[in-house]
Amino acid sequence: QMQLQESGPGLVKPSQIFSLTCTVSGEPITTNYHYWTWIRQPPGKGLEWIGYIHYDGSTYYNPSLKSRTSISRDTSKNQFTLQVNSVTPEDTAKYYCVRDNRLGGTRYDYWGQGTQVTVSS
Repeated sequence: QMQLQESGPGLVKPSQIFSLTCTVSGEPITTNYHYWTWIRQPPGKGLEWIGYIHYDGSTYYNPSLKSRTSISRDTSKNQFTLQVNSVTPEDTAKYYCVRDNRLGGTRYDYWGQGTQVTVSS
């Protein structure tokens, strides 16, 4: 059964760095045609796509966040990680890791439960 689970700090100070890790169970993150994605939702706002790491390890980012974000993976642990630098209160959001399935059907078909990150001094 596919499951995604986010983990990371709940509270971060402005200008600092935070990392979130998504642990995937149910299939290897090297499976063809799947893109392992980070999406966030600030309070009172819509979903914002952050970026993904491809099954082959390549990455692609939202241009508006590209300079401050990095996605990496550890295939031995079946995990992928989001790092956000130079955070501001505008980075406060619920962060989700998501499977983007390019094989057809529902595109964003598996979601983690989400983890709240609050940026505050």
